[in-house]
Amino acid sequence: MIRKLVERLSREKYFIRNLPSEFSRTPLFVSPDAQLKYLKPGVEGFDKELLNIVSEYISKGDVVWDIGSNVGVFAFAAASIAGRNGHVLAVEPDIWLANLLQKSARLHANQNLSVDVLPAAIADSCGIANFLVADRGRASNALAKTGGRCQMGGYREKNLVPMFSLDDLLKISAKPNFIKIDVEGAEVNVLQGAQEILSDVRPVIYCEVGVPYRAEITEIFRAADYKIFDSGLPQASRFDIEKCGFNTLAYPSESLRFNDSGTFQVVCTTRS
Repeated sequence: MIRKLVERLSREKYFIRNLPSEFSRTPLFVSPDAQLKYLKPGVEGFDKELLNIVSEYISKGDVVWDIGSNVGVFAFAAASIAGRNGHVLAVEPDIWLANLLQKSARLHANQNLSVDVLPAAIADSCGIANFLVADRGRASNALAKTGGRCQMGGYREKNLVPMFSLDDLLKISAKPNFIKIDVEGAEVNVLQGAQEILSDVRPVIYCEVGVPYRAEITEIFRAADYKIFDSGLPQASRFDIEKCGFNTLAYPSESLRFNDSGTFQVVCTTRS
């Protein structure tokens, strides 16, 4: 009851938070309308696993795509590491959140970061889609055709948004080294629209995968000769897993060298 009241009172409220020091204390606008955790002080107010992924996999000069950027914690953390010679494309279909991302990108302290914001949905084709804004936190927003997840609590509004495939983004952006995907049930559609990405570009992919889609996502990665890992484990403890988990890390097989123990070393993550 109290949580629902706080969610209601937090709608469209936002304020500035600074990322932890390892990300140069980069400022960005956050909103409890996206996730209530942004009300927590210090590092507890951010997704630790997302920040760990940035620390572990993003390097200077990298091109990063953040698909389902929300308020941009991953995007701006990645941009702080990639630097002015790198680039981050933050893709977010919720126009209110996309505007918040733009406000963060325009902050004076972020003028040396290279972040573009694309207010659009990503799926398996180009067109127009119905997009649902969750009645609860905007982190649970979803495309109408995928239905979202139970955390939505219904939806407060339905909007028409432009929709592109991942392969379409190659027309407006440099080839990515790393793609993060958090699309609340649309992950199969997103990867089905990434044939050129998976076959030719071959970035590392971090993907949130819902239970109903894990077998299909696993098959997509296997067919593209990707190895999959549980990103929640330390790298030294990661083994190639049989099926995607909730937070899946997918590597093109040619970029890995496996140790006798079955864990792996990264040989190369850059793309030509």
